[in-house]
Amino acid sequence: MSMTDRLTEGLLKVASKISNQRHMTAIKNAFTALLPIIITGAFCTLFSNVVCSTTTTGISLAKIDGFAWLEELTPLFTAANYATLNFFTIGTVVLIAIEMAKQLGHKETVAPVVAISAYVSLCDSFTKVAVEGVTDLVEVVNVLPREFTNAQGLFLGMIVAIVSMEIYCRLADSGKLAIKMPESVPSNVSSAFNALFPAVLTILIISAFGLLFTKVTGNSIYNMISTWIQAPLRGILTGLPGYLLIFFLSTCFWVIGIHGTQVLKPVYQATMLEAVIANTDAAANGQTPQFILNETFISCFTTMGGAGCTIGLLFAMLLASKRSDHRTIAKLSLAPGLFNINETMTFGLPIVLNPIFMIPFILTPVITATFAYFMTVIGFCGKMIYAVPWTTPPLLIAWLGSGGSIGAVITQALCVVLSFIVYLPFVFAANKQEN
Repeated sequence: MSMTDRLTEGLLKVASKISNQRHMTAIKNAFTALLPIIITGAFCTLFSNVVCSTTTTGISLAKIDGFAWLEELTPLFTAANYATLNFFTIGTVVLIAIEMAKQLGHKETVAPVVAISAYVSLCDSFTKVAVEGVTDLVEVVNVLPREFTNAQGLFLGMIVAIVSMEIYCRLADSGKLAIKMPESVPSNVSSAFNALFPAVLTILIISAFGLLFTKVTGNSIYNMISTWIQAPLRGILTGLPGYLLIFFLSTCFWVIGIHGTQVLKPVYQATMLEAVIANTDAAANGQTPQFILNETFISCFTTMGGAGCTIGLLFAMLLASKRSDHRTIAKLSLAPGLFNINETMTFGLPIVLNPIFMIPFILTPVITATFAYFMTVIGFCGKMIYAVPWTTPPLLIAWLGSGGSIGAVITQALCVVLSFIVYLPFVFAANKQEN
């Protein structure tokens, strides 16, 4: 077996293990299900700023004569934003718990409630707020602070959802904690009693661990995860080198026939979503968005036309390919490609295991992402601050994601040109091959 074959086989084994790992699958499926909620919250903030606001420094419809009445709709969008993005972690805990329980053979409806209860048992029940006329912060008790419900609590929520379901399902499967009810008792009542002790023990075990951890370390689990896991991971993935490495590996998986996006998405998606939600939250509060690299940046500058930025390959083939088979595939792929779907290219051209197109497929996202990053750093391109569906066509996604930045639209157009330039020589090389 050649070195290339051994490397390919090794990557296939790694990818298969990651894809089939139940915790990764649960996280991936949960985030996919949450997309409507995330997008709703992001668009509510966008509408508040560009439709209803009369105080924003940017363009707003409410500033136009005769449309000032739109400002009255602001509470509607503010409330919807609060109900979605500020409870992002709660939704994540519920959906991961459902996915985990399903994979472990449990469909009882109480499972996600157990996970939520276990999670809240680790949260603070007080917060401190500033009060006008009072020097010190005032403590408010019997409340759930927003850092535990919004994206800041995401990693703790993910961990608790997974661990609580592992504990609950194993206790339930042991059969030793079931309460036997007479056959005359309705099945739903019987199921509730069978889940009683596993649920109680699961919540108490996690709550006790949180108490013990705080007593031993003098710090909460939330603070530990935020400091030692969440912050370093965010620093790596929202920094250019780590970001480029992730998508370099993703395209490497793709070219050997593995869906690289699905394999690595559980690794980076939580951090990327947290980053774009943090930007949305900052925009809603009149603050400067912090993160350049986030979930919307991926769709806008790294996966235009699909993985490998194949939108450039589409245009290069339509304009320069002399091969009838390639031109036919490009024509068939144009419509889905404009919505960032490119399986017809990756597997139909194919790009997979194709020595000519593998190289630009791997390099192009690195080049376009780097270019867009530095255009954002110098202030020409607006930061991506709103979550937008990944199927949104180019240019429109840049405008919506940035909240109306013309610089972002121009930058994405230049990235399309860059991807075209990178792919073009390889299209010329393919022309010399026999059909």
